[in-house]
Formats: sequence, C-alpha cells, structure tokens
Amino acid sequence: MVRLIALIILLIPGILAGYGIKLMRDMLFGILLSPFPYLWLQFFAGLLFFIIGLGFIAGFILHRDRKRNKVQKRFKKQ
Repeated sequence: MVRLIALIILLIPGILAGYGIKLMRDMLFGILLSPFPYLWLQFFAGLLFFIIGLGFIAGFILHRDRKRNKVQKRFKKQ
C-alpha cells in the first residue's frame, strides 16, 4: 500500500511536467490554448509546470537515496 501511495505521489508531478512540455511545444507551433491570452504566457506557464514537476521528482529521488546512503559525499547532509 505504501508503494502505491508513493507511485501516486510521483505520478501527479510527472503529469504536470508532461503538460508543461505540451504547453511549450504548442507555443512553438503557434497553437494558443484557451486559458492563456498570449503565446508567451503559455510558454512561461509550461516552463513553470515543467520545472515544478521535475524538481519535485528529483527531490523525491534525492531524499530516498539519502535515506539509503546511496549518494556521493557532496549530496549528504552534514
């Protein structure tokens, strides 16, 4: 059950990052989606979604590896 909850916790930011990539790709092809009035705003929203999603997943993996002592010395907490 704990692994299922961890999967769900990682799935939501993964979907958010994927949607961010889609927003940025659509901006490059000139496709404006409905909640955004400008293409540049759509691009920055996509970039923000991508950075938040990727950062959460990276932080989760770093936290898990720190608990298992599988990181290099520079990533260990003092």
